[in-house]
Amino acid sequence: MNEKFLNNLLTSISVSGFEEPVQDIVEEEMKECADKIYRDEMQNLTCVLNPESDARIMLSAHADEIGLMISNIREDGRLQVIDRGGIVPATYPGRQVRIKTKHGEVYGVVEAYRGLFKEENLGTKHFLIDIGAKDREDALKYVSLGDPIVPDTQIRKMANGKFTARALDDRIGVFIIMEAMKRAKELGCKAGVYGASTTGEETTKTGAYWTSSRIKPTMAIVVDVTYTSDCSGMDPAESGTVVLGGGPVLCNSPIVVKAFNDEMEKCAKESGIPVQREAASRLSYTDGDKIHFSNQGVPMVLVSIPLRYMHMPAEVADEKDVEGCIELIAQFLAKYNG
Repeated sequence: MNEKFLNNLLTSISVSGFEEPVQDIVEEEMKECADKIYRDEMQNLTCVLNPESDARIMLSAHADEIGLMISNIREDGRLQVIDRGGIVPATYPGRQVRIKTKHGEVYGVVEAYRGLFKEENLGTKHFLIDIGAKDREDALKYVSLGDPIVPDTQIRKMANGKFTARALDDRIGVFIIMEAMKRAKELGCKAGVYGASTTGEETTKTGAYWTSSRIKPTMAIVVDVTYTSDCSGMDPAESGTVVLGGGPVLCNSPIVVKAFNDEMEKCAKESGIPVQREAASRLSYTDGDKIHFSNQGVPMVLVSIPLRYMHMPAEVADEKDVEGCIELIAQFLAKYNG
């Protein structure tokens, strides 16, 4: 596994609306592989193989992560914030944080005291972030309104090929589609492939819609994370049995083309890659929904990575699942005759 590329992605701060650092990393990584790379006004990044082909397969994964943004600076120098995406408020008090500023990173702590945890509706309005500033004027020397904030966490390897980091959702997907493009090229892929690292999935989902509307794909492969059933609080009756290390996850959803699921499963079987199935009643609640409804309709398939503790400061994935997703998508692209 290309650990340097993955670690660079996971270390960056890319709160929804501030995805440029991730896109810079992807562009640098893919410049030797892609035939063409471009960005749009909202910083969606697209890497292209075989642009002359009539087949246009869009690979999509989102570059943004959940986090906070500075909304106000009090006279005492404490920072007030709003959320960007579906954070879990109870995971923030007492935690160290990183703040991305125009001058570099600033570090702080989300204030915590016992009474705070008794709040019935704990939310960002209760958060105060201490960066060590003496007052508002002093704080403005270090940070600005609108600066994004993330938990100050680590990337750690765990037992049996597991690893943990914040915001694996969905930088791990960006990693997968870019590595799959490289591998598909090595396998002699002839189809047009448009690897899109999209913006804003956690907030607006405009990135996927904009990108698809401009690519006009003939089909799409969307890569995102999905909940596992092998951790506390999860019920397999809701979406099926999905476990870490069990392989890529295909979705039985009314928005997914069944024939593409079958083709993915066939590729997996031929390549010796285990796959899992999850169930969805309606939409996929990924960028796939926006892509599907763009243009005159885009047929899609969803390939997901099993993930424990989604939207928590420490998510957990399995290296085998990541490698399985890369190989499965690469084989599909290389064999595609649509």
